[in-house]
Amino acid sequence: MKKDTHPEYHIIDVKMTNGDVVQMKSTWGAEGDQLALDIDPSVHPAWTGGNQRLMDTGGRVSKFKNKYEGLGF
Repeated sequence: MKKDTHPEYHIIDVKMTNGDVVQMKSTWGAEGDQLALDIDPSVHPAWTGGNQRLMDTGGRVSKFKNKYEGLGF
């Protein structure tokens, strides 16, 4: 690898939304800095599998259903 082209990779503290602190390697900040997360994998529906509902209020899905409601969809 070429020298001086890659960012410094060091250990930081990552504070989760529930208050837990986890050490991770990152290029963010400096050695020992703390990054506080607003959303983390322990609470986000994309990782937990919860909250699987269709968020469509009068949008494309509703228009499709209204257009083809007589066909049995």
